[in-house]
Amino acid sequence: QVQLVESGGGLVQAGGSLRLSCAASERTVSSSAMAWFRQAPGNERDFVAAISSSGRATYYADSVKGRFTISRDNAKNTMYLHMNSLKPEDTAVYYCATQRYSADYLDRRVYDFWGQGTQVTVSS
Repeated sequence: QVQLVESGGGLVQAGGSLRLSCAASERTVSSSAMAWFRQAPGNERDFVAAISSSGRATYYADSVKGRFTISRDNAKNTMYLHMNSLKPEDTAVYYCATQRYSADYLDRRVYDFWGQGTQVTVSS
């Protein structure tokens, strides 16, 4: 059972930056794709970004392209989300997730393990 722990959330003004981290409990995550999703109150959990096990392939939701960057450090079993030019509509709980077997990185249903989430609040 892989455990994922997010950190780095907080309150920031519009235009500011945050870096989220997702630490995994096992080295096996280095052979798994990882992703960030977010969920605002009353909304579904939406895809934000994903990264392949090697880190060579990355995918982004259109709403965050050019502002967010996903990366990973397999030596540390950790994934990151660098968020720049934050907007109030980025306010949500951000979750990290991991899965090994599907190429459909954008579909939350293929992810096997999830973190508990970290709150990001962007004030206007």
